[in-house]
Amino acid sequence: MNTIYAVWIAAVFLIGPLVIYGQATSSIKGSITDKNGDAVPWATVSIPTLRTGTTADSAGRYVLAGVPAGNWELEVKYVGYQPYLTKVRTNGSAPVEKDIILMDESASLDEVVVSGTMKEVSKLDSPVPVEVYTAKFFKANPVPSVFDALQNINGVRPQLNCNICNTGDIHINGLEGPYTMVLIDGMPIVSGLSTVYGLSGIPQSLIDRVEVVKGPASTLYGSEAVGGLINIITKNPKTTPLLSVDAFGTSWGEINTDVAVKFNVSNKIQSLFGANYFNYQNPIDNNNDHFTDVTLQHRISLFNKWNFERKESRVFSFAARYIYEDRWGGEMNWEPRYRGGDEVYGESIYTSRWELFGTYQLPVKEHILFMFSANGHDQNSAYGDTPFLADQYIGFGQLTWNKPIGSHDLLAGLTYRYTYYDDNTVVTANSNNPDINKPSVTNLPGFFLQDEITLNDHHKLLLGARYDYNSIHGSILTPRVNYKWNSADKNNVLRLSFGNGYRVANVFTEDHSALTGAREVIFEDELKPETSWNGNVNLVKKIPFASGGIIGFDATVFYTYFNNKIIADYDSDATKIFFGNLDGHAVSQGVSLNVDLALMNGLKLNAGATAMDVYSVENGQKTQQLFTEKFTGVWSASYTFRRFGITLDYTGNLYGPMRLPLLSDEDPRPDRSPWWSIQNIQVSKAFGNGIEIYGGVKNLLNWTPNKGVPFLIARPHDPFDKLVDWDANGQPAVTAENPYALTFDPSYVYAPNQGARGFIGVRYSLY
Repeated sequence: MNTIYAVWIAAVFLIGPLVIYGQATSSIKGSITDKNGDAVPWATVSIPTLRTGTTADSAGRYVLAGVPAGNWELEVKYVGYQPYLTKVRTNGSAPVEKDIILMDESASLDEVVVSGTMKEVSKLDSPVPVEVYTAKFFKANPVPSVFDALQNINGVRPQLNCNICNTGDIHINGLEGPYTMVLIDGMPIVSGLSTVYGLSGIPQSLIDRVEVVKGPASTLYGSEAVGGLINIITKNPKTTPLLSVDAFGTSWGEINTDVAVKFNVSNKIQSLFGANYFNYQNPIDNNNDHFTDVTLQHRISLFNKWNFERKESRVFSFAARYIYEDRWGGEMNWEPRYRGGDEVYGESIYTSRWELFGTYQLPVKEHILFMFSANGHDQNSAYGDTPFLADQYIGFGQLTWNKPIGSHDLLAGLTYRYTYYDDNTVVTANSNNPDINKPSVTNLPGFFLQDEITLNDHHKLLLGARYDYNSIHGSILTPRVNYKWNSADKNNVLRLSFGNGYRVANVFTEDHSALTGAREVIFEDELKPETSWNGNVNLVKKIPFASGGIIGFDATVFYTYFNNKIIADYDSDATKIFFGNLDGHAVSQGVSLNVDLALMNGLKLNAGATAMDVYSVENGQKTQQLFTEKFTGVWSASYTFRRFGITLDYTGNLYGPMRLPLLSDEDPRPDRSPWWSIQNIQVSKAFGNGIEIYGGVKNLLNWTPNKGVPFLIARPHDPFDKLVDWDANGQPAVTAENPYALTFDPSYVYAPNQGARGFIGVRYSLY
């Protein structure tokens, strides 16, 4: 708690001088016109750093009062025009005259995206529906990692897979984490081991924006993009502040600090260095099961990105990142000396990971890009008395050629991916010599071709296909077709998508529950690659208001059919997890709706809901997928009191019931989760000279999954099953000591165990 007090004291010392200083203010005034000299009425004029703004009148005239002395960035926005940014210097007394000319095409309707077609294109022109979330969106609910930040995106859910070590993955439209590809700057860096252990190590401070594609993207991105992809675009050193600091602490004792420094090496070379530090060392057991409610963590992440300006605006950038994390959860009296033993149960994970990635445009007339990445991941873990030691190295290279020819925009690519994986499980065991492991080495060359055909101003057709040769599983072909129609004003867009996806599984790197607890993992047969066919219908409608505000609707109907789906069977045997390809088919289907509202009075609302049905069919029997809700809703509402420079953010989510794994017929726990919601509120105040403070409450309702449930972790008092009696079939027997015939198991988890907590933080930016 001393750390929390330190954060409060630091905030007071940082903000105090600003409150005393700068009572004298200036005004900025002028007129707003378009390129033809016609007045632009009702445009919004603001200084985002100060969280202050105004609205122009019907003749395009504006006055922005109460601006303290300093160098400020003035922003002007109006529907149908590009946003306007300019630097303005005020001295705290004399008014400043600033006339503004706006250009056509509002960025609020036409953001630039890259994930859908692997090349820069406006969001409305993309035949593939792409959702974009900026760094500002995530600041409404500050969290220490990307994994937590995604909780307020419709149809995207961070799923905890372990009640003890709190690792998890990302679900899109009900499909588990292994079906979601996570990219950093367009490269498949977060995969394999890092799908479970590396997601929490990506600090939110690195984000410039996040692009989300829901539905198969294997045609461009290969395996793991069956359910969709999340592309994390990191900040560009050229446009970042010279110094930025963001630090916050919570009443539970969590501390998160982000620091980023920009270096202008020369006029054409910029570098951004960032560091993230997260620390939580406060064991709490509010549900009284003698196990930690939240995993203790000590994590540091270092990031360095370089940007080079070249002739003819050719691209060259590269970045490196390193992360080290020490996390543990378990019995409250666990200490490192118990690691790997059977005296006191604890799950201890040491993660060491490095990454290198970059993009280089060849110095030729044609637009040819070379993208490259490499990463190494070392995992040293102990789950009770079960060790898990793993090493993974991935190298990736991709050469793309973009060539517009008339109405055709061609994209061709050659890719190669090398994966080395070794662990101490049966996955890499050597049947001929048990003393020597047999690491898995996968070579995955491939090529793809895409043709984006502009039929006319209203119609586009996208044809694509990819061929990969997996050195273990052989040839894999993934085609797709996309069609887009838009109205003349682009306020109405219709997209139709149909495509194929595939996935090659590695259980222990993707399903953490295969290691935690006391269950034995059984592979029924050699796992075959999964394949899927997906169809989407997407409708986008934007309605500008005469007063300058805007409302947008984004609706999607989706359907995915799986062959060879890999199912984790928790139900057949309480002591085992069976993995095998489904002898039947599986389906993920549903409908989603997003609503975006922005009004001139400072109110902004982003809300969404998804209704879905995810199930498998085998031997004529339909089974709902475990840990998958049928309904989810999210919202993020923001209102700025411009007079005071105060912004109020209210964020939250709502989830419907999920099917949960039980251990026996006598297990007293519900086999369905209840409806549940986590809601957060934040108040932030921006001052001059780049300082902002924020604070609020997370989990306002103080909801935790132990409410109304006799226990979450089965038999926490006997984590090594020393007191369990077994029947003739090898199953736990009902005894006076064990009336429910259970074994120790922490897999009954679907939501965070962390209750309500206050937080406070400080941000500082120097330009």
